[in-house]
Amino acid sequence: MLQLPLDFSNRMKKLLGKDYESYENVLKEAPVKGFRVNTNKISTEDFEKINVFGNEKIPYVENGFYLDYEKIGNHPYHHAGMIYVQEPGAMAPAECIDIEPDWKILDMCAAPGGKSTQLKSKLGKSGVLVSNEIIPSRCKILTGNIERLGLRNTVTTCMDSKKIAKAFPEAFDLIMVDAPCSGEGMFRKEDAAIEEWSQENVLMCARRQYDILENAAQCLKNGGYIIYATCTFSLEENEMVIDRFLENHPEFEILPVSERVQNATCNGIYFDGCKCESIGFARRFYPHKSPGEGQFMALLHNTDTRREAKNNIKANTQKIDKAVFDFLDDVLIDYDKDDVQIYNDNPVYFTADFPVKKGMAFACGVTIGELRKSYILPHHQFFMAMGDSFKRKIALSADSEELKKYLHGEEFTTDCENGWAVVTVEGCTVGGVKVVNNTAKNHYPKGLRTK
Repeated sequence: MLQLPLDFSNRMKKLLGKDYESYENVLKEAPVKGFRVNTNKISTEDFEKINVFGNEKIPYVENGFYLDYEKIGNHPYHHAGMIYVQEPGAMAPAECIDIEPDWKILDMCAAPGGKSTQLKSKLGKSGVLVSNEIIPSRCKILTGNIERLGLRNTVTTCMDSKKIAKAFPEAFDLIMVDAPCSGEGMFRKEDAAIEEWSQENVLMCARRQYDILENAAQCLKNGGYIIYATCTFSLEENEMVIDRFLENHPEFEILPVSERVQNATCNGIYFDGCKCESIGFARRFYPHKSPGEGQFMALLHNTDTRREAKNNIKANTQKIDKAVFDFLDDVLIDYDKDDVQIYNDNPVYFTADFPVKKGMAFACGVTIGELRKSYILPHHQFFMAMGDSFKRKIALSADSEELKKYLHGEEFTTDCENGWAVVTVEGCTVGGVKVVNNTAKNHYPKGLRTK
């Protein structure tokens, strides 16, 4: 049984009143898990026909399900990027607003990538996602998850919020601020959150969260939106941050979230000294009210129309080696030549209408591969993101010996014609091979292979 800090329990009793006992009792139960279908690869309807991970749908997430499966990371569908495992409560913030497919979105504190990949699934081909993570090791994990899901038009950056504000002034239609917090909502899931909790840490987090929110505002376009989220319950980190921000920014307003999220959450809390009369529009996700862990979220709207959007970054005009286009012409059915660029000396596939300054990004777009003299050695990300456009495909069933060999890093025989090809399961790319005389030479990254 969880041993909650006494100070925390007393604070929660004041917040929840008669509901505290229900909250405390639910913490004795196992954490609730969930997953989302990656609709960039497969429709929710088609996935439901092959779904083995749990059929109960999450009511506020169209492509979300409660997870009832062990060791999901070993399953071929996970390797193929068809799903993303995510705590159900953490899915709620990205559902607060209906997203336009051509929006430019920033996820300010993005690792490991749950909210980022959820947001990207709502964008169309012209939409762009910038996912930022300040810690390099976590930024690498974030980039790996974006790669596994085969997402295009994404950028990952590794900066603090001040640098992001300078790098992308007034550039985004929507910004997700999933702010680092004291983690009170994760007590049932993470023992470390309990061990590290203190009232002093709550106040320290609140100061940092406000600074991040201020920097996020500088990145927002006229008429844009900010979703502020935490996985904690404290007033100091939630309603008080929002109230202070709105007081200092009269050009912003707090809006009601979508009805589907409202139905799964409780109103924000009006506190003594609160100046925002609409603070109830903020939402609290409680584990004793909806299956999942704790979350807070608030939807903010910039109503200022006086600012002019800035774009101080020049488009990339670096010359591209002919070998890159020869390679793409050989392996792909079609592609947009205008979206082929050079970024940090590597050929990438990325939208031409959102320039990213050289050296600014940890990763930019889809890495096509490594240019070696007069040929391209394709990157795993290229297979995962561009697989649906490949001329040569090797379709394998989830339980086939060939797929088991492939995920283990072995070669297998095939009747596919010679050349670069993608391996697919249920139409979704798992990775790439080089076919030579009926042998599929394995190019699945060593770090991803099954043991």
